[in-house]
Amino acid sequence: MAARLRDDDDLVESHEINVTPFIDVMLVLLIIFMVAAPLATVDVKVDLPSSTAEPAPKPDKPLYLTIRADKSLAVGNDSVPAEGLAAALDATTKGNKETRVFLRADKSIEYGALMEVMDGLRAAGYLKVALVGLEGQS
Repeated sequence: MAARLRDDDDLVESHEINVTPFIDVMLVLLIIFMVAAPLATVDVKVDLPSSTAEPAPKPDKPLYLTIRADKSLAVGNDSVPAEGLAAALDATTKGNKETRVFLRADKSIEYGALMEVMDGLRAAGYLKVALVGLEGQS
């Protein structure tokens, strides 16, 4: 509470509200929320451009992993069994785990089958996976 002194030294109460501490607290809370908000979101690390974005440039020789409608796998144009996926990828990339794998799947493939293949890629050490799709009509 603020007080004013008069010439006769009588203390008089001031009925004005001091909002400076309130503004200080609000600015501190704003900064805390600005820092904490990005930490509250969960991101899955997948390189997926939006359908209206320009396509990302492809490497000279992209490595395609295809899941056909019958759930069979193909690395490039060669069919491989699901249990031999890691060996086929290692043979194609010469053991380079930093190679980006472009994953294509038939439209009729269920989500669980796609996740099994992605788990197989992760278990084999291939963490750079890009999902391939057709550009939509806008």
